[in-house]
Amino acid sequence: MKCYVCAKQGKTTEAVGICIVCGMGLCMEHVIREEREIWEGGYPFPAQKMKKTLPRILCRDCAEATSEG
Repeated sequence: MKCYVCAKQGKTTEAVGICIVCGMGLCMEHVIREEREIWEGGYPFPAQKMKKTLPRILCRDCAEATSEG
């Protein structure tokens, strides 16, 4: 798989990760790895925030759209 962002710029770069939200292939230059909170859901709500975080691979657009604040 190739990096989508690089491909749009006319470059060919191997992807090292896939955005967990949109599925875009990303190279080391464009990948964002962030620790994100985990929420345990279920029925009935409310959901509960877990004590630990999990690393997530995101593209810039999805990282911005899903960030808090």
